[in-house]
Parts: sequence; C-alpha cells; structure tokens
Amino acid sequence: PPDEADVVVVGGGVVGWSVAYWLKVLEGRRRRHGMRVLVVERDPMYSRASTVLSAGGIRQQFSLRENIQMSRFSASFLRNINEYLGVPNEPPIDIQFRPGGYLFLASPQNAAALEATVQLQRDEGAQVTLLSPTQLKEKFPWMNTEDVAVASYGLEDEGWFDPWTLLNALRRKATSLGVQSCSGEVRAFVTSTNYMMSSAPPSARIKYVHVHMPDSLEYQPVACAIVVNAAGAWAGKLLEAEGLPRGLCQPPLPIQPRKRYVFTWHCPNGPGLSCPFLIDTSGAYFRPDGAAGNYLGGMSPTEEEEPDPSDLSVDHNYFQEQIWPRLAQRVPAFESLRVRGSWAGYYDYNTFDQNGVLGPHPRLENLFLAAGFSGHGLQHAPAAGRAVAELVVKGRYETLDLQRLGWGRLVDGEPLEEHGVV
Repeated sequence: PPDEADVVVVGGGVVGWSVAYWLKVLEGRRRRHGMRVLVVERDPMYSRASTVLSAGGIRQQFSLRENIQMSRFSASFLRNINEYLGVPNEPPIDIQFRPGGYLFLASPQNAAALEATVQLQRDEGAQVTLLSPTQLKEKFPWMNTEDVAVASYGLEDEGWFDPWTLLNALRRKATSLGVQSCSGEVRAFVTSTNYMMSSAPPSARIKYVHVHMPDSLEYQPVACAIVVNAAGAWAGKLLEAEGLPRGLCQPPLPIQPRKRYVFTWHCPNGPGLSCPFLIDTSGAYFRPDGAAGNYLGGMSPTEEEEPDPSDLSVDHNYFQEQIWPRLAQRVPAFESLRVRGSWAGYYDYNTFDQNGVLGPHPRLENLFLAAGFSGHGLQHAPAAGRAVAELVVKGRYETLDLQRLGWGRLVDGEPLEEHGVV
C-alpha cells in the first residue's frame, strides 16, 4: 500500500468499491491532483465475501422509506450501468438482470401490515400491486394459496442479477478513475485525542491506518485524512481494533457476522420461467436459478437457532428439516425436488434494527460508516456508496436524505424497524 491516502476505505466488497467509485465521480475536476483513495481488502479472492455469496436480488418492496429510496436509485443505476461504469474500449457490462419481480405472501394476521407497506412503496413511486388469493392462483397456478390472505408483487425494477459482475464493474471503473487498492487487513489505528474544548465530549481523529500484509508479520502505516468503515460483517469488530480509544467507541457498533445458507435444487416440473422471487409466509424464499428447472433458496433461522459463524460450513439437515417442508407446502411440485448444491455466506447483521448504519461516527471525527445492511447491502450499495461519498466530498447528503440511518439512533436507543427482512 502507499504511505498515504486522502481516504482509506476498509473493505473491498460492493459497498466499499461503490464508496470509492463515487468519491472519484463526485470530486469532479475541482481538485488539480485528485483525491487519493485506497481500498483495503483482506480476501482478494473474495472466497468469503458477502457480495459474491449473496442470492443477488434487488427489490423495491421495503417498509422503510429510506430503503425504498435506495432501491429506486440502485435500480436506475443498474439499468443504466454502462453509462456509470462502462470503461472506454472494454466490452459492455451485462449484469444478467432477470426481471422476475418479488412476491411477498402474507398470512391473515400480517395482511394489514403488508397493505400499508405497499401504500408507502407506491407513494415513493414503486410499481407494486396487491393480489388476492384468487388472482394469485390465476397468475401462478403451481402455488398452494390456502393460508394466504394477500400478496404484494413488484411489477418493475425487481429481480436478480450477478453480484460478481457488479463488484468487478465497480472495481474496474474505480481503478480506471485512479482508485488504488491493496490486499491486507486493517488491524490497528493511530489516533490523536482532542480534549481542547472543555465543554464538548472528547473526540479523536484517526491519523494512521495499519495495514497488515497477507501471510506476514509486517504492517504498513498509511497516513490518511478520512477512513470509511465498509468492512461488512466485520465492521463492528473493526471498531474494537488497537489504537481506537475505548471510551470514544461507545455505544459499540452492533454489527455481527451471521451465517446464512443458500441451497440450489432441480425440479423439472417446478414453477417454470414465470416464477418470481417468492418470499413465503414462513420466511422461506426461493427463485429460479439459470436454466429451466433450477432454483435457489433459503431461510433465515430464528435467534435461538443461529449457526456458529466461525466458518462457512453448511448444515444440510437445515434444508431437509426446516426449508424443504415449507417449500413443498407452498409449491406441491417441490415435494420431488433434488438438491444440487449449497453454500453459506455472511449477513453484516445489525442486531439493533437490521438496517444499515451510514455516516459519520459521533466521536471519531474522520471516520465514516457504511455497513450493517443485514442482507440488503448488495442491492443498496450504489445508493449507499453515493450517499457516503456526498458526506465526504460535499459535507452533506444531496441525492437522498439518509440522516435517519446515522449513528444517532444507536446513541438514542431508537431503532428504525424494517419489516421486510428476508
């Protein structure tokens, strides 16, 4: 890594690279020498990266206004991806977007909440329709609708795409704009504490970031003006690193790695190509995967059943015992499916309210956060990256006002609930 950078972005997943890309776009031509941006990633093969291990969905159907707005921005970004991320003399980017729409099913007790949420989504300009059980059965004859009271179905800007292509496109474009990157792990910081104002609470600035080289005891101190914590599932742990004054890091950042399984299966007489990204009343989800007859899906476990996140091994019984019965109940054809494969990835799970934490840290003056998306980071990365870059370059939000997603709610103990967590 270089000896110094204006901005060090910790985490080279899709959120980190989005921040880096937008920093270069927004600085424009105002600075003669340009902002020096460094992205630090400890897993350059992305073997454990949440971005690449995700189910790749994008939806407008959230219950929190800010999440809907970020989805609207990201959908338009993905639709026009070559205008944003195209690199001269390189082939056009194809993120393999499949516009299948999301279909949320609601039981009688959740029907009113779903209807209210759809009203909010429509107010924000999302094209979402409500379907009765009869309409559902007509549109999707392969579905058992017995216990469904109502469903919401996204008519545009919803579906799934290839996460790896988006990550690479952001990385290539940012690099072409002059962003530097290195592989290594940030394990320590050097800070200067500021006790000047007796009335204000003490604060600190990060002066150096220590980047530890892969497979080596050596580290490189990088002098920096600003640090962006985009470390995903490890964003909370990063704020416990050596050199950060303990007292200033309170309350702790409530982001933990949570392991989530994705299973793939084959079922030749399954729902077919008109199949949406379906979220069952039970919490199980599935969508088509590539060629006809292939599907992928999963389900978040209950708090009591959270698997050990220390590695990415898969518990195959979880599919047999928990997911498959729910899928077969909803789609009778799935009674005879054949499992093809599986993998596990991490959610950067915000245990406080399952929503991203964006913006400046209250006591570490030059630290910005972009993490904790709890499973919707991939789809919100274009918007979140732009928002954080606006704070850094312009000193305020311009495109979307995401102040409510700031650190303040953690300090005040006031969660911002999102009901559409899958």
